[in-house]
Amino acid sequence: MAAALIFYTNPMSRGRIVRWMLEETGGAYETVVLDYASTMKQEPYLSINPMGKVPAIVHNGHVVTECAAICAYLADAFPEAGLAPPTTERADYYRWLFYAAGPAEQAITNKSMNFAPNEQQQRMSGYGHFDLVVDTLEQAVSAHRYIAGDSFTAADVYVGSQIGWGTQFGTLPKRDAFTAYLGRVMARDAYKRANDQDNALMPAPDPAPAA
Repeated sequence: MAAALIFYTNPMSRGRIVRWMLEETGGAYETVVLDYASTMKQEPYLSINPMGKVPAIVHNGHVVTECAAICAYLADAFPEAGLAPPTTERADYYRWLFYAAGPAEQAITNKSMNFAPNEQQQRMSGYGHFDLVVDTLEQAVSAHRYIAGDSFTAADVYVGSQIGWGTQFGTLPKRDAFTAYLGRVMARDAYKRANDQDNALMPAPDPAPAA
């Protein structure tokens, strides 16, 4: 009998975001690890995500893809975990969750590819320019203890992952506000559990050549 919640991932992917979110919910789930060169690009997975990329979840027969959407969905699917604010208090929650998934993601990706929009292109890009995105993100994480207020939410899973990767791999500057924010969100037990599980799935390094 299939599990009620199936998680499709690869440990070297954005699936780490969803693993963290799943651990925050406390719900049971089955993990299916896919390979980039084979199972991710073949059936039956292409019937789940025609893009041939991970992560994806199937929950009670319903498919959800895209990390921010999965985080928001899981927060609603597991309300007992308290990972979404009351519906009347979700302005910052939605704002910064989708800011990180939209303008920040786009700006960081373009910067990594050495593309900087000129002044005219900035009007079309949806994010203006990289420095503006980073300054806005710094202000957001400095305004409260967490991105949507004084309580940790699903938005912190996504925003924290984005900032964590960016500062680790040099696609975001290491600013004091980012470091302080990461210290708060990555101290969570669910983050540590998720990280340990994904690290255990990493391929073993090639053995060193004999001397």
